Amino acid sequence: QVQLVESGGGLVQAGGSLRLSCAASGRTFSDYVMGWFRQAPGKEREFVAVIRWSGGNTYYADSAKGRFTLSRDNAKNTVYLEMNSLKPEDTAIYYCAATSARDYLSVVNPNRYAYWGQGTQVTVSS
Repeated sequence: QVQLVESGGGLVQAGGSLRLSCAASGRTFSDYVMGWFRQAPGKEREFVAVIRWSGGNTYYADSAKGRFTLSRDNAKNTVYLEMNSLKPEDTAIYYCAATSARDYLSVVNPNRYAYWGQGTQVTVSS
């Protein structure tokens, strides 16, 4: 069983930055893909970005391209989502998740993820 814990959310002004962290435990993760999703009130869960533990390959949603950056520390079993130039429409609960799938159709689909963190709130004013 994999446990995921997000942290780093908070309240920021538009144009500001936050770094979200996802600490994983319970398994080894070199063959996993880590996805980030977000969910605003009344909305479906939305894909944000994904990164491979092995190689660090990344893929971003259009809403995140040019503003968000994924990274990971394999030794610490931790992934990071650097969010810059934040906009009010980025306001949501952000979740990290883990899957053994690697193909595009799977990694952007929340139904393909077996493990989820508890979420961390991001609120952007203005």
